[in-house]
Amino acid sequence: MDDPLLSVEGLKTYFPTRYGTVKAVDNIDFKVFKGETFGLIGESGCGKSVTALSIVRLIPPPGNIVSGKVLFKGKNLFKISEEEMRSIRGDKISIIFQDPMTSLNPVLNIGYQVDEPLIFHKTLGKKSIIDRTLEMLDKVGIPLSSSRRENYPHQFSGGMRQRAMIAMALNCDPDFLIADEPTTALDVTIQAQILELIKGLKEEFGLSVLLITHNMGVIADMCDRVAVMYAGKIVEVAETKELFENPLHPYTRGLMMCLPKLNEKQERLYSIDGTVPNLVDSPVGCYFYNRCKQASKQCLTEKPPLHCAENNHLVACFSHQIK
Repeated sequence: MDDPLLSVEGLKTYFPTRYGTVKAVDNIDFKVFKGETFGLIGESGCGKSVTALSIVRLIPPPGNIVSGKVLFKGKNLFKISEEEMRSIRGDKISIIFQDPMTSLNPVLNIGYQVDEPLIFHKTLGKKSIIDRTLEMLDKVGIPLSSSRRENYPHQFSGGMRQRAMIAMALNCDPDFLIADEPTTALDVTIQAQILELIKGLKEEFGLSVLLITHNMGVIADMCDRVAVMYAGKIVEVAETKELFENPLHPYTRGLMMCLPKLNEKQERLYSIDGTVPNLVDSPVGCYFYNRCKQASKQCLTEKPPLHCAENNHLVACFSHQIK
């Protein structure tokens, strides 16, 4: 297999609070290869968005990247200067955030905001920048782009704002795109349109994509491989088809069982018993111990390593023999 485009190794991102240190992302590893869509899935608060922000070094204070590496094309992004990081962020690595209404500047028109990455990263004349922006607005499906570029965010619908965010993210033709729950704030019909748009643009631009979501259906439709995250840790990594056909971790199986089944009559949906552990006073052993029906004494005192169980299928569970 080729070298990964992006490799996250031993990433730890912590947030100090008055009650102690929250280990939001706690020693995770994964790789994204050229041309693939890699999914990161888990419930709210498990550390998905913090992982994305850590990759592009946008962790808000008092958060701190404690240790680890993020290698992009072999270069450790944690070892370069902020000036060099700014030259990569928005140019070679772009990000689409959850809510475009809070990501777009309300006092600047859409056209200028989509222009900005080109102004900052490319040496182009004003006409070339405007032409490129109009081309991108057309590609993402914003009609009458020459007049709509003068509009402000509040004059766009939620779906159109997200399309503008995608145009902004892709305007410099990046190699790697982080899509952090890009359809969360949209209704179901618009969600499907945005996902199809991202899928089409990925093929057209030859992108690699890190897609962050809590929606298993989105993972099934969009991703080549997927990592399951729980309480700041990655507990399973597999090809998407393999994960759905043969989930190995008890948490992943629980997520699958929570999905409604159209061909079965269900009086109530399945739910995973228990609650997520306190990330300030984290357990000594497996973080899923108090919710797992197959836990052993070993799980109480030792943290299971992420290891290859079968067919490049990684799982952090003692129930599967380390190979």
